[in-house]
Amino acid sequence: MKFPVTTSSMKSVISFNWNRFKSKLLVTYTISYILIFLVPLSCVTFIIYHNATSNLRSEIEQSNVNQLNQVRLSIDNQMNNLLETANTISFDEHLTRFMISHPYYSRDAIASLARYKTSNTMLEELFLYYRGDDRIYSSQGMTDLDLVFNDMFRFERWQPEEIKKALNETAITTVRPAEYVTISSRKENKLAMLVPIKTNDSSPYGTLLFIVKEEQLTGVMDSILNDFSGSSYILSATGEVMTAKYRGDALQGHDLTALAKLEPGIHSTVMGDERYSVVTVKSGVNGWTYVTAIPSYQFFEQVGQIRTIILLVFMITALVGIAAATLLARRQYHPIRDLLEFASLQDGVKETTKSRNEWDWIKQTIHDFHARIDMQEPFVRNQCLMLLFKHGKPDDPEIERMIVQSGLKLPEHASCFTMILSLDEHSRDEQSWEEQRALLAWLNQLDLSELNARIYGVEFSVTHELALMVTLLPSQEDDEARLVNRIVDELCKRMEERLTRHPVLGIGTVYDDLSGLNQSFLEAASALEQRNLTLGGPIAYFEELTEPAAADSGESYWIPKKSLLKLEQSLKQGNESTALQLIAGMMGKLKREKLSAGLLRCLCFDMLNSLLRTAAELGMDEVHGEISSLHSFETLEGLENRLSSLAIQICSAATHQTETAQPALMDEIVAYVSQNYADYTMSLEHIALKYDTSTSYLSRSFKEKTGLNFTQFIWQCRLKEVMRQLVRTSAPLKEIIERVGYLDAPNFIRKFKKETGCTPGQYRKLHSAGFTVTEKE
Repeated sequence: MKFPVTTSSMKSVISFNWNRFKSKLLVTYTISYILIFLVPLSCVTFIIYHNATSNLRSEIEQSNVNQLNQVRLSIDNQMNNLLETANTISFDEHLTRFMISHPYYSRDAIASLARYKTSNTMLEELFLYYRGDDRIYSSQGMTDLDLVFNDMFRFERWQPEEIKKALNETAITTVRPAEYVTISSRKENKLAMLVPIKTNDSSPYGTLLFIVKEEQLTGVMDSILNDFSGSSYILSATGEVMTAKYRGDALQGHDLTALAKLEPGIHSTVMGDERYSVVTVKSGVNGWTYVTAIPSYQFFEQVGQIRTIILLVFMITALVGIAAATLLARRQYHPIRDLLEFASLQDGVKETTKSRNEWDWIKQTIHDFHARIDMQEPFVRNQCLMLLFKHGKPDDPEIERMIVQSGLKLPEHASCFTMILSLDEHSRDEQSWEEQRALLAWLNQLDLSELNARIYGVEFSVTHELALMVTLLPSQEDDEARLVNRIVDELCKRMEERLTRHPVLGIGTVYDDLSGLNQSFLEAASALEQRNLTLGGPIAYFEELTEPAAADSGESYWIPKKSLLKLEQSLKQGNESTALQLIAGMMGKLKREKLSAGLLRCLCFDMLNSLLRTAAELGMDEVHGEISSLHSFETLEGLENRLSSLAIQICSAATHQTETAQPALMDEIVAYVSQNYADYTMSLEHIALKYDTSTSYLSRSFKEKTGLNFTQFIWQCRLKEVMRQLVRTSAPLKEIIERVGYLDAPNFIRKFKKETGCTPGQYRKLHSAGFTVTEKE
């Protein structure tokens, strides 16, 4: 009992098998593409982030260095101004001890001090003290020393006794760190700068005391370091904090001492159990160290914006990449899915075992197609043989590759020659068409292993001749001619078993390369033609064709008869390139020979006669009118041009006659196409090459014979067969379409609907009633 296989059941089985594999393979593809994308992206992003933060950190720290240098320069300038003021005061004649203590001139002296104070904005007040005196002078006038520092300017840590001692004993310029000073009930941070006068004198007679406003120094730091979020310090050479600007926790104790010991530059150091980014510069004027310090976590908060931007770009790129990878994986999986469905169809829709996967299915499909290619290999080899015989070894790399794959390439140190086998009319009549096909199949590839020879044959459909390429493999046989005779004898012996009559053979010369196979073919054809003219034996060797005996004269020279025969044969074959090459070769030889004008003219007439004789055999009567112009030549170059032009005309006429020589050719071609339309490799070019005709002639004649062009005829044959199988079988549509040689099922369905007005499924429902439907015909 037969159970019909419906399209729906087939689809369900395929869907079951495919869905079982799809998730695993597709997910594997997707994950692979995502990893291929994300791993390099992550590495590149990390490198970009690291470089960006490092560069930004370096830029910020370098910017801090530059800003600190500006702070140093500004404060150094202001401190230099104070020193210059002190130096000016020490030489001011209005401020001598006599002038400042004189009842009349003291007023001018006080006014001078007031001017010095006013000219420098850093100063809160300046005092001039003459050592050993109980009085001190300022812009406000003369005041008792104890009254000034007990009531008017009371320092928080610097006691009046210490101040008095410093005023009397200071030998070098000294600056005290900022501390709170009470001035008229207001309390402010001030620095005290003591400058002995005269400056640079080993025995100073007085001291200048500058009360410096701390906000002037911190104001300079604020104005220059306005974007800095850490703390900044000015340290003395001994590590004391002269002044500081705190933002965050202040450093204390040994941490400050450690800052003073740092070399100028950029540092990363741990202070108070926390890592700081520290920038230091040092003044060459007073030895002060200018420092900025910021905790590393606060520093990285400054680069947080770029980190956020990079992270955002990474996430967006990753999401887009994942989407693209998923899409790419699906696109890459799509042909695998199609191949899987096709493989399922080829396997007859049989459920596979769990161990099988998509690749096993695809492997089986490739194996099946490889088997089909093997079936087409003889056809390809025949086309390559025809090409080698007719046109020689091509320069096209693709055709050379086909020759190699067809097994026609000569092994190393091998040689080849051509045999042409001709069956007379009686032999053909005594053989059936099947027997002739069997003979051709036998000669298609024949190994003579005992003679180290291999034979490949191809049929000339128009002339009913077989051209055989004989490959001579390397052997111990030294006599090449003897080996050729043994091969010919062995072939004839084997053919006697298959034929009632002995065939006629023409044998060409042996060549060491495939490029000479075309010459050997012409030689074999020439030998065969000479045999037919002289009615000699059944085997004709081109090498055995006799040449005219040469005279003893030194200037005697004759064009070899073999060359003329090859020229005539190339003309009859319509081989234009070979004919022109032979003409050029013979003319070149004549130009090199030192011959008399009369003999040279006779030899030229030999070549001309060969062309005219061939033209006459082909029925080219129009050439007779050109004889007078052909023989009236003045130079060999002029004759060569005329002979080449005539050869082109003769080859064109020979090709035309070959195409029209057999009226039954088109019947044979139509019958062949009708029987083999299911071969998906069939094309107009392949048929033209198979039957040795031009594509233009075949296309024109085919339409005259059938009323359809070649493509339309193939389509109609396939359409009729699909319609027949839709009605008489229950085979799936894809399988039917493949059976008739059509691989693009969607395109076929569109053309089917355009042709019939309904889809194949609708056609089957409309016309299948009344017929017995089987699973497979």
